[in-house]
Amino acid sequence: MRIALPTRFQTMTVSTFSCARLIKEIGRGPNGARPLSRDDAYDLYAAMLDGRVSDVELGAVLLAYRLKGETPEELSGMLAAAHATIEPLDTPDGAYRAVSIPTYNGARKQANLTPLLAMLLARERVPVLVHGVTDDPGRVTSAEIFAELGISAASETADVNEGLARAHVAFAPIATLSPKMARLLALRRVLGVRNSTHTLVKLLQPFAEPALRLVNYTHPPYRDNLSQLFRDHPDAAAGGALLARGTEGEAVADTRRQVQIDWIHDGEAETLVESERRADDAPPAELPERDAASTARWIERVLAGEQAAPPEIVRQVEVIKRIAARA
Repeated sequence: MRIALPTRFQTMTVSTFSCARLIKEIGRGPNGARPLSRDDAYDLYAAMLDGRVSDVELGAVLLAYRLKGETPEELSGMLAAAHATIEPLDTPDGAYRAVSIPTYNGARKQANLTPLLAMLLARERVPVLVHGVTDDPGRVTSAEIFAELGISAASETADVNEGLARAHVAFAPIATLSPKMARLLALRRVLGVRNSTHTLVKLLQPFAEPALRLVNYTHPPYRDNLSQLFRDHPDAAAGGALLARGTEGEAVADTRRQVQIDWIHDGEAETLVESERRADDAPPAELPERDAASTARWIERVLAGEQAAPPEIVRQVEVIKRIAARA
């Protein structure tokens, strides 16, 4: 029986890639599993992207990695395979390199301020690509907020390039950047759990001239894993990355506390901002309601100077501008 997918993702073909040898290594649980080599991880993920893995083997691989986790070596190989599916974007001329912001979680408990971060950067003429999903049941996505702000999701690469050149900001669904990765992301709704692709989409380097990427993590072990990936694998680190703990899985600064921000580049990791606890007597940030319309109207007030932007996000903008500035 084949996995039931939305019509636009039903592109799997007859399997031509046998995974048994690899599943034997990664499928022994969190304690007995062994990592694959970079080359094997590349070949496996490339076959998954191409639809050359049977449904049974694909499910086994996804669940094996869900339990085992990916090593930096495996992530490096998988990321290289993912980049092979992407048509690189143009980078507009100007004082700043492009900045790439992933948005794959949205808002569950508090307002999603990723669009605010992007708009504040664009106002400073920093070209910003935000890429992610367009919908996620139970969450408010950046795509929905951007739509309220009059920024449509780009359906083609040319639309992304045009938006960056004209307005310094564009939103690209992952299905526009990489339909093959979008198909694997969609399997979450079949299996009920996330898979390796949910990590890889947040690491994408979608520009021909490497952009500065914002990369976030949810738990400290992920920070160590990602730091090692960027330090040990120059191809994965191209353009550098600002690494920080995410806000409900989003790369925007947390308005409840200042998180540590590390700049990883050229095999080195440099802490640019130290973590800080908000003072007990500090007033809480004034934030909008969680829904897309309320968040968009609040962002408009911030951009118009009628509402103060949270200081943590203002600091994040300044850090990004300093690192993205062309020498």
